Amino acid sequence: MKLSLIDAIVLFVLIAGNVILGASFFKRNKTISQFTTGGGKIPAWVIGMSIFATFVSSISFLGLPGKAYSTNWNAYVFSLSIPFAAYAAVRFFVPLYREVGNVSAYYYLELRFGAWARIYASMCYILTQLMRTGAILLLLALPVNALFGWDVRTVIVITGVAVILYSMLGGIQAVIWTDTIQGIILIAGAIVCALFLTFSMPEGAGQLFRIAALNHKFSLGSFGTSLRDSTFWVILVYGLFINLQNYGIDQNYIQRYMASGSEKGAKFSALFGSLLYIPVSAIFFYIGTALFSYYTARPDLLPEALRQPGSGDRVFPYFIATGLPAGMTGLLIAAIFSAGMSTVSTSLNSTATIFLTDYYKRYFRKNADERSSMRILHFSSMITGIMGILIALALVGVESVLDAWWALASIFSGGMLGLFLLGYISKKATRFNAVIAVIAGVLMITWMSLSPICFTGEKLLSFRSQFHANLTIVFGTVIIFLTGFILSNIIRRKK
Repeated sequence: MKLSLIDAIVLFVLIAGNVILGASFFKRNKTISQFTTGGGKIPAWVIGMSIFATFVSSISFLGLPGKAYSTNWNAYVFSLSIPFAAYAAVRFFVPLYREVGNVSAYYYLELRFGAWARIYASMCYILTQLMRTGAILLLLALPVNALFGWDVRTVIVITGVAVILYSMLGGIQAVIWTDTIQGIILIAGAIVCALFLTFSMPEGAGQLFRIAALNHKFSLGSFGTSLRDSTFWVILVYGLFINLQNYGIDQNYIQRYMASGSEKGAKFSALFGSLLYIPVSAIFFYIGTALFSYYTARPDLLPEALRQPGSGDRVFPYFIATGLPAGMTGLLIAAIFSAGMSTVSTSLNSTATIFLTDYYKRYFRKNADERSSMRILHFSSMITGIMGILIALALVGVESVLDAWWALASIFSGGMLGLFLLGYISKKATRFNAVIAVIAGVLMITWMSLSPICFTGEKLLSFRSQFHANLTIVFGTVIIFLTGFILSNIIRRKK
């Protein structure tokens, strides 16, 4: 399918506008503070929109409708966990970071457990962000290739270069303000698509809900107690832990808390950005459910290849290409690009900040002036972006790498969150306690992540993890915290 002239214009204007807007902040980034926190003068609602846009990647934009189409609303339970995690972050972590006063989220770990903890957490973060950047660039290019035949590698490079330009030139202000515009675009795209589907049913909107209800499409999953299946409780607990990691210790978010002019503003931005995701993600799930009802009522419009099991993720892109009028298709593609670009730009800026604060100024030039520090920030942004592009290019055509990345992300996330909670909650925990706890937790996470892949023979099946993969971060975090907590109390009693 070829993109119509109207769609091409809509797509070009929206994407080019974001790049130009981002680059326009270049003259406002003369200091480290301006590049990393915007001088602490960015409006709270804008920061909240940026938090929301960062949370919604192209994976969410395409994956959630596909999930709802293929199954039900079980995955939406993840969204329902966000208010609890966001409240915990606002209640405990935001005041902590504002009090410490360092733009690096991992400076606190050095205060508690020494330099090794800061290095461990920051390296985990950097590696995760590099892989995340590569994966999102690839996942952004794949549907565009499927829809319009554009070369995957070309889309990856062009998108990556565009994000590098405005992230490197405009700093955190460019990232946050473009995130805001991109967030509005993706919300608008989702709403327009949802409304179009609702009123395109042959027998009216009521038919959509009747078909969905008959097929139990609005179900939130089983309320059973199994730890092997994707039950309501498994997804809820997983969401609590992963979202506490996001809103409580992720550099992407902490940097935004520091960009606000006050603690009150930082708290508002965290709550606003997190709570906005709940209704918007509901729209994504609704789109998937609506697509199921739409193609159930009009099966002649869906190719045979997309009726097969496992094709759910491809139905929404197909509808974007064939089911929307001119102009709306361009808007939806722009929304997909916006979802991906907002997340990638955030990763580039936050990773550059970590390179500067946790490594360059910590080990190479402690008294680095503003000029040399700005060069490092620009250089780090560029290098991170280039590496993300190269990773995306390396992933082209390799399906298993994405699964491996998710396993790697679980290892890093679980280890980082457990260490933070140990440092914050257990005031008695020492450096030695933390080291032993991290080793124990990472071993647990590694076993849960890799045993299903490695232990495939009949004689090895008994050594495989019997828990749902989403519980990896849960068990890892709990093991690290409990090990450190118990050790600190046992050693203290012996003394």
